[in-house]
Parts: sequence; C-alpha cells; structure tokens
Amino acid sequence: MTYAIIEAGGKQIWIQLGQFYDINYIHGDPGDSIYFNRVLFLKDKDDIQIGMPCLQKVKIKAKILRHFKGRKIIVFKMKPKKNMRSKSGHRQKLTRLLIEEIVR
Repeated sequence: MTYAIIEAGGKQIWIQLGQFYDINYIHGDPGDSIYFNRVLFLKDKDDIQIGMPCLQKVKIKAKILRHFKGRKIIVFKMKPKKNMRSKSGHRQKLTRLLIEEIVR
C-alpha cells in the first residue's frame, strides 16, 4: 500500500493514489493538473521516507475535478441585556482533487 502525507491549504492530508480529496480552494480550472511539492512522508510497500521537513525529490500529481461550496455553518452572536443578536452563515469554498501519481 502506497500512501503519503502532504501539506496543502495549511493542513496535513493523508493521501492514496486513485482517491479524491476535498481541500481548501485552489486556483485553477477543472481538468488542470497541479503538483504538490510539500511531501512530508512517503510509504511505498516496505520503503519509508520521512522529510525534514519535506522530501526534496518527491512530488504528488493531482487533477482538479471541481470547485464547490462546503456545508453551511451558522454563526450566532448575542450580547445579553443589550438586545443585540446577529445571525449569519458561512460556506467555505472547496476544491475536489483526484490523486493521479507520485513523481520521484
């Protein structure tokens, strides 16, 4: 089983080949290929590589499948005894990626 841990959008993501993942919005059109060069960890069968902090010669190739918005989060603020109430919502922009290959 081959997997890697990459850093994308300020988060660390555990990825596998052929899987798709939803991460924070990345500029690009659906169908474009992008490369992640911040690979922190790579395991290929019995070979384990750990970056300090990143692996230099390893890149992850991914394809942008689509852009969409995440589920709505309700933000409610209230100050007691002041009759102040505020309700608003937020939907985060997300990008769905398909992991195509690990380039060494």
